[in-house]
Amino acid sequence: MFSEKMDSKVKILLALMSVTIVGVFLRGCTVKYYAYQYQRACACDKCVSEANPWFMQRFNKSVEPFLSAKHNLTESTFNWWKRLQGERGSLSSYSKTVKGLFQVFPARPQLEEPSPYRCRTCAVVGNSGNLRGSLYGPMINFHDVIIRMNTGRIKGYEADVGNRTTHRIMYPESAVNLDNTTHLVLFPFKIQDLLWVTKALTTGFRGTSYMPVKSKIKANKNLVMVINPAFMQYVHETWLKKRGRYPSTGFMALVMALHICDEIHVFGYGADKDGNWSHYWETLHNKKLKTGVHPGTNEYATILELAKQQKIKFYPGW
Repeated sequence: MFSEKMDSKVKILLALMSVTIVGVFLRGCTVKYYAYQYQRACACDKCVSEANPWFMQRFNKSVEPFLSAKHNLTESTFNWWKRLQGERGSLSSYSKTVKGLFQVFPARPQLEEPSPYRCRTCAVVGNSGNLRGSLYGPMINFHDVIIRMNTGRIKGYEADVGNRTTHRIMYPESAVNLDNTTHLVLFPFKIQDLLWVTKALTTGFRGTSYMPVKSKIKANKNLVMVINPAFMQYVHETWLKKRGRYPSTGFMALVMALHICDEIHVFGYGADKDGNWSHYWETLHNKKLKTGVHPGTNEYATILELAKQQKIKFYPGW
């Protein structure tokens, strides 16, 4: 009888110990799970900023994509930037112009900060002829941030390119009017470009360039963002290994998206189905038109590698 009671107590004790051990194990797993969730950069299935050897050799989070009132450009970067389009002004002239810029526009760009509880989805929409007939419009419209380039048209092409825009990248020679909700993202290639955006949204710009430049445009002054020349140099030297004279607007826009988005979908990049570098709204007459001073082949190869590394989702079109 005594032996049976002891056996029962031993069994109960073992059962309690088993329950305790399982509970501690599950609690440990739960804590680790929530700790992992908290440490993640975003709430997407995959976050752009998650470590990847190939990507981390190129991606430098410390490089600020946009100018702010507190930013100071180094002389070496200024000397690199001034060669892009033959700038003759000095660093002090550049600095004075930037100071005037932030007397008109916000001192810091408006950016949605990363969070482990949010997934910032972005569509980067290039202007390639391969968008024609793609029917990507609804898919593009789905994203939180929709980045378009230069004079890329929407009206009449909504089925292929969508009809929403949150950020429009431009430089003076490619400027278009914007509605009151779209960010104007200026890619400056010379000091005059910085002067232009200030004047074009206030008193009117008076000046000449290699193409006609609009004296005034419509845009929300509170939504103006200016790309940092140091970011342009970083894209050229780190991402493209100094190939070409300097990166295309489209490629710099894509790397910009890597810095401000958690999940990126890329449309309208590369040649059309006949191998021509054309725009989706134009009939191409010059079949020999390529990418000029920009290393188009290298840029496209990098885009394909980004897709292979699962850092972007790339939609080739046609």
